[in-house]
Amino acid sequence: MPRFEKWNETYARLIKAGKENALEPKELETYALAAYLTGKEAESFQILEQAHQGYLDLRQTEKAVRCAFWLGLMLLNTGARARGGGWIARGERLLNEEQVPACAEQGLFLIPKALVALSGGHAAQAVELFEQAASIGEHFGDADLIALGRLGHGQAMIQHGEVSQGIKLLDETMITLETQEVFPVACGIIYCAVIETCRKVWDLGRAQEWTSALTKWCAAQPDIVAFRGQCLVRRAEIIQFHGEWHKALTETKDACALLTRPPGEPAAGEAYYRKAELLRLLGDFEAAEDGYREAAKWGRNQQPGFALLRLAQGQADAAETSIKNALRETEDLRRRAELLPAVVRIMIAVKKTEEAHKATKELRDIAHAFEAPYLQALSAYCQGAVFLAEGRPQLAIDPLLNSLKYWNTQQLPYESAYTRELKGLVYKELHDKDNSVMELAAAKWIFEQLKAKPDLERINRLLHTKKKHHETHGLTLRELQVLQRVASGKTNKTIAGELFISERTVDRHVSNIFNKLDVSSRVEATTFSLKHHLLDSAL
Repeated sequence: MPRFEKWNETYARLIKAGKENALEPKELETYALAAYLTGKEAESFQILEQAHQGYLDLRQTEKAVRCAFWLGLMLLNTGARARGGGWIARGERLLNEEQVPACAEQGLFLIPKALVALSGGHAAQAVELFEQAASIGEHFGDADLIALGRLGHGQAMIQHGEVSQGIKLLDETMITLETQEVFPVACGIIYCAVIETCRKVWDLGRAQEWTSALTKWCAAQPDIVAFRGQCLVRRAEIIQFHGEWHKALTETKDACALLTRPPGEPAAGEAYYRKAELLRLLGDFEAAEDGYREAAKWGRNQQPGFALLRLAQGQADAAETSIKNALRETEDLRRRAELLPAVVRIMIAVKKTEEAHKATKELRDIAHAFEAPYLQALSAYCQGAVFLAEGRPQLAIDPLLNSLKYWNTQQLPYESAYTRELKGLVYKELHDKDNSVMELAAAKWIFEQLKAKPDLERINRLLHTKKKHHETHGLTLRELQVLQRVASGKTNKTIAGELFISERTVDRHVSNIFNKLDVSSRVEATTFSLKHHLLDSAL
């Protein structure tokens, strides 16, 4: 298993040792790593340069080259392309000029070449290079190279359209991280890269699983500065998906501050976009508009969020124009999948159901191509919405039930509430008043828990008068989420990891659940929840 250290103590110890005697290159490497993991990036790069030179002085070229590789990769990750590229070039030159015998380091320098091919859209070339790198890693027993090679191989396969095969390689990479001692910097890069890749293909279940694994890895090393860059944004997004909007908003603000530090990183655009999305859902439209504009400044397209903002502001024509333009300018299927649900919603709002139907069909085809359950559930929801808009409510029930099953299984409260609201409208059209009110009231309760002001205002207009809320016996949304996991037999430690909260917080939630349900054990709580259908609300 990987070895963990108390990095602040290591950092302080080596600073002290360096003042007394000159550090050996290996000690300098550890010093640089400790500085990097505790957030002192500039100092880390300086010390690693010294380690590189120290190895050269000792004529240990392979170790010097490895320092050059990590320096280059870390600098590139911070956006310092010229310096990072320079160190990669130096490492390659040393390998060639010094006539170094066959070694793992030669495989490491295939990684930057493969990344260039991948970013340039040359997936087949990237597959070949990453596969070659991983093979060299296996030959020399180099865990870093094996992990980086498989990561890239999986990403390239996904880009090449072989999503399921690519995902299998990413899953195998997790086993490497868990069973071998991989360089901590490589671990951080890999965790964040896989989370981003899973999100791009809408595999939210795996994105959450990898985020939980990263959280656990960071918790084992409490001194490190965790969740840097885009990884912080994705963590916030997953927290948002599971209903902790204000916590997610705090994390997006932190991400904006981190990513805009000079010289700034392109991922800042994604951070501002995520912040704007949360503000829109919470009803702060003015601040959301500012957020979308900041996202655009940093190179992130502001759609579909900006079009949905215009729709929420009552500017349906502007929303239609902007979302149509965005779709027209987009060819990438992953990106179109992000736009199409908004196209459906806006086209229905402007009573262009034929265009909404066309967008739904395309979304269904993309969901099938990517084998993405999230997109399949989303397309089912859109199908139900189109059926209702076309005046065929009886056909909407089955797709909405399929959609709702996935949202509830994955614990996605906002999507669940939105679907239950639509079910309520369907039942209303079918003259089923009792089921209509029940679904609308259940959606209203969730919107209240989320503090989704625009949605709450809309559903209050639908209900007209105050109705009895969905019966939850006083449990909050978070307590329902904990109860669902308790009923599944999960430990508090596991629940904490899945919900990105501490075990102490889980303990408090369990205690509150026991008090509110008047039970004294997990078995009794599970029995009570089954008897009173509480798990139907455990989103």
